[in-house]
Amino acid sequence: MKRHYIPITADVPGAAGESRCAFIRKVIRTALAAEGVDFPCEVDVLLTDDGNIHTINREMREVDRATDVLSFPEFDLAPGELPTEEDADPGTGLVPLGDMVISMEHVAAQAKEYGHSQRRELAYLVTHSVLHLLGYDHLDEGPQKKQMREREEAILAELGITREN
Repeated sequence: MKRHYIPITADVPGAAGESRCAFIRKVIRTALAAEGVDFPCEVDVLLTDDGNIHTINREMREVDRATDVLSFPEFDLAPGELPTEEDADPGTGLVPLGDMVISMEHVAAQAKEYGHSQRRELAYLVTHSVLHLLGYDHLDEGPQKKQMREREEAILAELGITREN
């Protein structure tokens, strides 16, 4: 399989431990493969806290609150549509899919709220963000949201992650 470049940075102490970063990369690679992304690409990840994601949300989306995950796609895609290798950065040969920002405070709080592990919550949010980078959305409460949820569950199942763990 061709290599994807997935830099992970953290602006909160201890958020980007080696095993967590390896897990995030595995989830991203699994989601990309499940969606048919078989060309080298780049996904940038920032692990942060509620204060910083609130600032980013306000500055980038004019939404004045913290959230669990933000996705900033490089391309305006429809679900199932993929960028092509022609979209690759000439310098790196990688297709830049975009950025994801995850609040580790939200990961912990939501895992507790939903009664599952932080690992499961993190996998869900990473999968959710990859799908956003690939054009999926859930702005409506109907077919789009249903389609996105089905893809999320399929990818998590491929990772062996169920609602229980």
